[in-house]
Amino acid sequence: MPCPTRSALLDLARDLPRNLRQELPRDLSCAVPSAVPRPAPFPVRQRAILAALAFAGILGSASSWAQAEPDAIRTKAEQVCSSCHGAHGNPLAPQIPILAGQTARYLYVELRDFKAGRRNDPIMSPIAEALSRDEMMGLADYFAAQSPVGAEFETDRARVLKGAKKSDETLCPMCHLGGLRGQNEIPRLAGQQPEYVLKQLRAFKARERSNDGGNMQSVAQTLSDDDILNLTHYIADLR
Repeated sequence: MPCPTRSALLDLARDLPRNLRQELPRDLSCAVPSAVPRPAPFPVRQRAILAALAFAGILGSASSWAQAEPDAIRTKAEQVCSSCHGAHGNPLAPQIPILAGQTARYLYVELRDFKAGRRNDPIMSPIAEALSRDEMMGLADYFAAQSPVGAEFETDRARVLKGAKKSDETLCPMCHLGGLRGQNEIPRLAGQQPEYVLKQLRAFKARERSNDGGNMQSVAQTLSDDDILNLTHYIADLR
C-alpha cells in the first residue's frame, strides 16, 4: 500500500486536537521517497498518530467508492421495481403492495424467500432469483426509508370498527405492534393496499402461503370471510 503523501497527512492533521498536533514531527518524513535516506523512526506515540491519520485517509477514499452501490440500488429500484410498485414504493394498482416505509428486515426476508422458492409469485420469483444478497439488503433499506402514501381506498366505517375489534381479539398488535406499524421481520400493515391484504389473508387461510413459520396460517384459520374483509378496511384506514 503506498504511503500517504505529506500534503494528505497535513490535511488530516488539521482535524486533530491541538495537543496531538504538537506531538507530530515537523518533517513528516513518511512522504520522502524510499530512495532517499530516512531519519530514525519516530517515537511510538508519534507513529501511532501518523498511522491513525493514514487509516483515516484510506477510509475517506473507501467511502467514496461505497457511494456507487447506493446509486446502483436506487437505479434498480426506480427502473425495475417502480414499474409495479410505483414511485418510491407507492403503487397505484390496488393489488400491488406498498413497499415504502415497510420494515427493512421484512422486505429482505421476503425477497430472500422468493429467491429460495419458499414464497412464489410469477413476477417476483424470477426478479428475486437474479438478485444478490447485497442487492436484496440494499433494496430493503431503500424502500424502508421512503415515505408511505397509504392506500387510496374508501373505507366503510362500520367495517373499520369491526376490523379494529377483531385485530385486538386475535392479538395482531402483539406481533405487528400498536397501529400495526410492524417490527423487524414482522411487516407494517398500516395503510396497506386492501386488495393485497385480502389476497394474503386468504392465502394464509388456504395454506397457500407458508413462509411465515406457521403463525399467520394459524391465525387465519380463526377468521371468517367477513372477518378478513373487516380487517382489510381497518388496515387501510390506519396511517
